[in-house]
Amino acid sequence: MDVENKDVGTNVDDRSDSVRIVHAQEENNLSRALSQRHIQMIALAGAIGTGLFLSLGGALMTGGPLGALLGYALVGLVVCAVQFALGEVSALFPVTGSFVRHAELIVDPALGFAVGWNVVYGTYLSVPAEISAALVLIQFWTDKYPALWITLFIIVTFLVGIVFVGVYGEIEFCFALLKILLVIGIIIMGLVIDLGGVPGQERIGFRYWNSPGPFVAYIASGSWGQFLGFWKVMTNAVYSFAGVESVSVAAAETKSPRQNIPKACKKVFARVAIFYLLSVLIVGMLVPSDDQTLNNDAGNASTSPFVTAATRAGIKVVPSIINAVVLTSAWSASNQCLLTGTRILYGLALKRHAPQIFLRTTSWGIPYVCVILQTAIATLAYMALSSGALTVFYWFLNLTAAGTLVSWSVILINHIRLHKAMKKQGIAREELPWHHSWTPYTSRAALATCILFLLTGGFTVFTKGNWDNATFISAYLDIPLVLLAYGGWKLFKKTKIVDLDSIPIRQALDEMHDNPEEPFPKTKGWKRLNILWG
Repeated sequence: MDVENKDVGTNVDDRSDSVRIVHAQEENNLSRALSQRHIQMIALAGAIGTGLFLSLGGALMTGGPLGALLGYALVGLVVCAVQFALGEVSALFPVTGSFVRHAELIVDPALGFAVGWNVVYGTYLSVPAEISAALVLIQFWTDKYPALWITLFIIVTFLVGIVFVGVYGEIEFCFALLKILLVIGIIIMGLVIDLGGVPGQERIGFRYWNSPGPFVAYIASGSWGQFLGFWKVMTNAVYSFAGVESVSVAAAETKSPRQNIPKACKKVFARVAIFYLLSVLIVGMLVPSDDQTLNNDAGNASTSPFVTAATRAGIKVVPSIINAVVLTSAWSASNQCLLTGTRILYGLALKRHAPQIFLRTTSWGIPYVCVILQTAIATLAYMALSSGALTVFYWFLNLTAAGTLVSWSVILINHIRLHKAMKKQGIAREELPWHHSWTPYTSRAALATCILFLLTGGFTVFTKGNWDNATFISAYLDIPLVLLAYGGWKLFKKTKIVDLDSIPIRQALDEMHDNPEEPFPKTKGWKRLNILWG
């Protein structure tokens, strides 16, 4: 492997890096190989995960068709606020590590340290978790040679992570296309079944919204129980959207990041919201909320409510198709966790929040030490071969299950602080490379909602007879862990909250003007029809 060690330790760029927004090391040692279509489709691939295909049944059973639809719609609004906040800050500060580095620049270096290591821990453990999920999907067809399948997934994931980042972009581009085609296909299939287009099947319409009804009472009875069902759907829906925040993690490896990242944030949200809401609507029309097959927790295609609907209609080929695409989805999620974890670890090392050995890159711009560590941790997937070891592994994984909401909250705090600093420094919002008049208000509302989700994520354990240690840990333990890391680093390094006057907004604007990006040519002709990444 051809590697470069010039970026470890002190070098001639250290003095300039101390006052630069985009470090010379990430500018020189990483490769800008991700284009507009890569960034947009990577974000789509991350947001359309196994949750869309396998978890909607649980949402329908818990909240009912209308409760599930409203739950996903309201979480979609929070995602919109998060995406626009991330886009505005990332366009101004296009650095590797995204919101983790933004927190250091805008809020407090200790916050960047705490959230950065929280994300690294979560993403590094998510890789073996996704490989274990892929093994379950393989077992839908065969239960032979589980250790061999795990080994193959680890090797392939390592190869994707260590090769030129443009190869990663192309692979995720293809996976995203597969997911989108499947979503479109199952939506069309659902409409055909619902409208009576399958021979021998009558029209269903919205009959299941009348009986068993639009809402489901959860834990309690009556209207209060129906509200709890809706709230449970909403807190769980957050994790279906997990991954949308990773769109700007590889900003230093993105071509024209000040244009591409905001564009991806804006367009990906709209498409993901449409896909999710249409899917939830169709599922609620096809399957009654009291169907016992929704309680299936096998973890493969048999869990999908779309498979239930297809089986009811006598369409036999759908389970294998869905299982195959969900398998690519698990692999894609593994790849994205690898990218997110390695780039954030690289960003932490840039600011000396992690050992400097993680700054070592290959000649084609890959932080290979970060990738090797990720691959070593991926071998934990072999714990899936033992039920007892797998239980222990998932306990470790659940330590940061609330990390998505922590990350979203930090993104919103960064954005709110940025606008406060601009007002204090007398900088007009129009000077930002990407801005909207309403985002300061939506960020505050979304932050309050995220905190509410964090505090109520495990509300079921506080109800009579429903205490569960694993649920409590996954819902709440991440909060004190992040606070402990923040307080510990703050005391150890004696960091201070960045004064609003000291946030380097003018410096970032000057760097933007000194290094202008070539504007995109206007879309013409048939390219206007490209609604996916155009």
